Amino acid sequence: MPRGASGLIVIGIGNPDRGDDAAGRCVARLVRPMLPDDVRVVEQDGEATALLACLDGVRAAFLIDACASGAPAGTVHRFDAAASPLPSGAFGLSTHGFGLAEGIELARALGQLPSVCVVYAIEGACFEIGAALSPPVRESLAGVASRLRAEFTGAHDLAREDAAHA
Repeated sequence: MPRGASGLIVIGIGNPDRGDDAAGRCVARLVRPMLPDDVRVVEQDGEATALLACLDGVRAAFLIDACASGAPAGTVHRFDAAASPLPSGAFGLSTHGFGLAEGIELARALGQLPSVCVVYAIEGACFEIGAALSPPVRESLAGVASRLRAEFTGAHDLAREDAAHA
């Protein structure tokens, strides 16, 4: 089955040149070899319209991004974005003006938000241009990848059942 054929997607979001903002992309790279071939794994900068395009026609989406909510660096937050909007202010790091939270709400307003839409947010400490990942964020990456893999086991089974009944 070609990659992405199941309607499941992982989207690693961030700017690889801005320290902890690269966390989502790093998790995408870690989780890619752990997932079945029919799961699409992409990296993007988090611009809202590009995010909307990635979510189009998807059954389940798992997004990973850095956040700045005030919790200690490396803290991992999990949000069910299909059930409710993301907390305001935590995802305001996009250099494009509209970022992850706005992209999700746009997808919700247009009826394009998948019924399963989970956001993992890794609390960052440093978002400066040219900075490396901070040690607490680097230490959290493998744990997020493992949690995603566990979630995908259930989501993958549901997608296969849905496809069999379609």
